[in-house]
Amino acid sequence: MAYYESVLVFRQDLTETQVKEKATKYTDIIRELGGDVKSTEFWGLKNLAYIIRKNRKAHYVMLNIELPGSNLAEYERRARIDEDVIRFLNVRVDALSTTPSVMMKKNTEEAE
Repeated sequence: MAYYESVLVFRQDLTETQVKEKATKYTDIIRELGGDVKSTEFWGLKNLAYIIRKNRKAHYVMLNIELPGSNLAEYERRARIDEDVIRFLNVRVDALSTTPSVMMKKNTEEAE
């Protein structure tokens, strides 16, 4: 099994509860494909660098996952056909981080 950091970018017109439901849906997909989600981070609504499908902002969610490499293509296919996902990125890593990501640290500092 390989480790991946998967970032999903959802449309701006979804509510936070809908985004969390979508993240749960993708968690279920990963488990169905024989993987496991180690952690989930909701980065919130952020400005995009450029307009994507008429969206200026998007909700970001990062999943730290353990998934067989042969099933990654199916996971990406399902993300590609979901109309609420405007972009996604899966990066293979050697080990999953146990500390919060840089984006979460930045959100915490902004809140203070």
